Amino acid sequence: MNEDKSSRYHRLQRRASIASFAWSAALLVTLAATSGSVHIRDAVTALTASPALAIVLYVVALTILHEIGAFPLALYSDYFLEHRYGLSRQALREWLLDHAKGTAVGLALVIGLASILYWTMRVVPGSWWLASGLFFAALLVTFVHLAPVLLLPVFFRFTPLDAPVLRERLERLAERAGARVMGVFRWELGSKTSKANAALAGSGRTRRILIADTMLDQYSEDEIEVVLAHELAHHVHRDIWTGIAYETALTLAGFYAAHRVLAWLGPRAGLTSLSDPAGLPLVLLAAGGVSLLLMPAALALSRSHERRADRFALDLTRNPSAFASAMRRLGAQNLAEERPSRVVQLLFYSHPPLAERLDAAARWPG
Repeated sequence: MNEDKSSRYHRLQRRASIASFAWSAALLVTLAATSGSVHIRDAVTALTASPALAIVLYVVALTILHEIGAFPLALYSDYFLEHRYGLSRQALREWLLDHAKGTAVGLALVIGLASILYWTMRVVPGSWWLASGLFFAALLVTFVHLAPVLLLPVFFRFTPLDAPVLRERLERLAERAGARVMGVFRWELGSKTSKANAALAGSGRTRRILIADTMLDQYSEDEIEVVLAHELAHHVHRDIWTGIAYETALTLAGFYAAHRVLAWLGPRAGLTSLSDPAGLPLVLLAAGGVSLLLMPAALALSRSHERRADRFALDLTRNPSAFASAMRRLGAQNLAEERPSRVVQLLFYSHPPLAERLDAAARWPG
């Protein structure tokens, strides 16, 4: 693996992420600090007397404004940078189609979430932050359950794995781990990227094993098995539910902060009521600020889950050599940084760095 190349790639991607965050924050601050948000509110309320439709129109207008700065940054980071480092296989037309799909799906989700948010503001103004947070938690559980059958097929093609020996081996591995799965699928990833991946997606009757074609075509069965064992660990240890609980607490804290900010700054910002659509930038800034402050804690929790999943994979498969070779292969194929700085890990990394994972496999006592 060319560590210098991977370090440059990730440094440029981090810069693009920071620039995208800065653009979003700058747009929201500008709208909240000036009469911009009020003007958008006045424009949409001139078109409809319905509070529900006004929220929809406001979100559409805000999304269009956001795309002005977000689209060029996404084009650079997700298309040009990926091509420069040999990670993308998409033609520009295909990338634009995927971006349009992602924007449409994102817009639909934001409209739904904003509609819930402002409905609770109108119905239970004193405790809207609590009601909305609980609604969002229920929706998050629903998305986890339905993502493999409704959301992921919008962007990727999945077919039952046509490799009986490997399929039976992975199903037996899931049985040994105590995680019931409803099928093993080939994930057609290779037409979009050279990266490899595997996942255990869904819950209950939608839980299924997904193995990318880029992994199936290049990895040994031992390597695929140990990668899947890592994914199984997250379900066995209920990391998904821990994550949902954490996200729910984060959402509640963010909405409560927004509740306080609206009461404090709302009149100064020209808001006519708690449920005034013009207050949406303040809500997003307050909730986003809480998320940003607690992001290092969320990443630390994720890294601890990933370390535990690595140990589980080693204990279940008892194959540290396959684990190490799979990690090295994934690192080279996906341009993983082997030894990022401590600060970078704390602020950006949801997984332990490659060197740490390889060292843990070498020290595995089994």
